[in-house]
Amino acid sequence: MRTSSAARSFVSQYAKTTALVTVAGVGLFGLKKWIAGGVCNSKARLDGKTVLITGANTGIGKETAVDMARRGARVILACRDMEKANKAAEEVKKRSGNDSVIVRKLDLASLQSIRQLAKDVLASEERLDVLINNAGIMSCPKWKTEDGFEMQFGVNHLGHFLLTNCLLDLLKKSSPSRIVNVSSLAHERGQIYFDDINQDKDYQPWRSYAQSKLANVLFTRELANRLQGTGVTAYSLHPGVIHTELGRHFWPTVPLWKRVFYMPLVFFVKNPTEGAQTTIYCAVEESLQNESGLYYRQQCPSPPTQHTDTDTKASGTHYK
Repeated sequence: MRTSSAARSFVSQYAKTTALVTVAGVGLFGLKKWIAGGVCNSKARLDGKTVLITGANTGIGKETAVDMARRGARVILACRDMEKANKAAEEVKKRSGNDSVIVRKLDLASLQSIRQLAKDVLASEERLDVLINNAGIMSCPKWKTEDGFEMQFGVNHLGHFLLTNCLLDLLKKSSPSRIVNVSSLAHERGQIYFDDINQDKDYQPWRSYAQSKLANVLFTRELANRLQGTGVTAYSLHPGVIHTELGRHFWPTVPLWKRVFYMPLVFFVKNPTEGAQTTIYCAVEESLQNESGLYYRQQCPSPPTQHTDTDTKASGTHYK
């Protein structure tokens, strides 16, 4: 009783301050909810269908896998670290109640590994209904892939480019089918450096990342053009700013004073489940069946950026 009385007394004494704090709190949580975006409400089932997701052992890839499995799909987790992938597969099975979840080895920094995965999938799978190119690396040091490509461009774009093309015939055979490329808002600041594609002259981690994400969007648009009439559609998307392992190379490079500034903003960062919603939307939403080549944010199509238009024309590709 005394505690309740003291609380009422405090509220009465500091009514304006209490009201201000309450409104601010509600506003912050409302803003966080708005930034998180909506939930994919599609009830589409995927029974009898097969979904392959790269980088599905963690983050939004794993959450996407859980959703696909819950819808009844046979889910292939294509990952580099097999120990983590097997643990993720068990978690996906447990959370989804679907035991049709398998693991395949895939190192997107190795063209040989990509070709081997494609060979295994073509030999073992009768169909492939959804290919989700989710795996990626961000803001890493100047590393090279096994085949000598700059790591971010090699993994984020070239690896998925090769994988998609190796599996195109199976996707066509399984049509209507979909290709979902997880890009980023960073593509808006990107451009394709045709004269220095590996950034050997002046490597800057964020510039290279933006180039690779722009390449994802351009690839999606060209796929849409080339796959017209095949029943295979393609989508690219920005999942949002999400708390995942993707930032493991970025955060240690941030100066201490900037970390202090960034810390309050962590409150507004999406969790992996929230971050997976646009990927899931592009993979299953029925209304998108006749759409292809578009770029999505918060489950809504966004217009192409000026860079996207310019670089597509510069690369010799054209789209409507």
